[in-house]
Amino acid sequence: MDDQTKILIQNHISANDVCLFMKGTPDQPQCGFSMTVSNILKMLEINFKGVNVLEDQSLRDGIKVFSDWPTIPQLYIKKEFIGGCDIIKEMYESGELKKLFDDKGINYKK
Repeated sequence: MDDQTKILIQNHISANDVCLFMKGTPDQPQCGFSMTVSNILKMLEINFKGVNVLEDQSLRDGIKVFSDWPTIPQLYIKKEFIGGCDIIKEMYESGELKKLFDDKGINYKK
């Protein structure tokens, strides 16, 4: 990964309390997994930044290197990598995701 891509990723994560690297946009997801995570965040009325990795191949490849995680989507909360679709879905169903938002001071629909 080049420095420019790394800086771009770090800037997105630093500038947004909740940042989702996804295929497509929150309004037009381009894969089911990205849609699932985006919809969970929307249901909780989380203010989040969706970053479309399909617009830039170096970003798409770079985020996987940056997080050492092989799949997209990837969710970051307050600069911490949380996980991909299966992890977020499991955390949502168990109530862990709401607890994490509470712990991080992120407002959501209760």
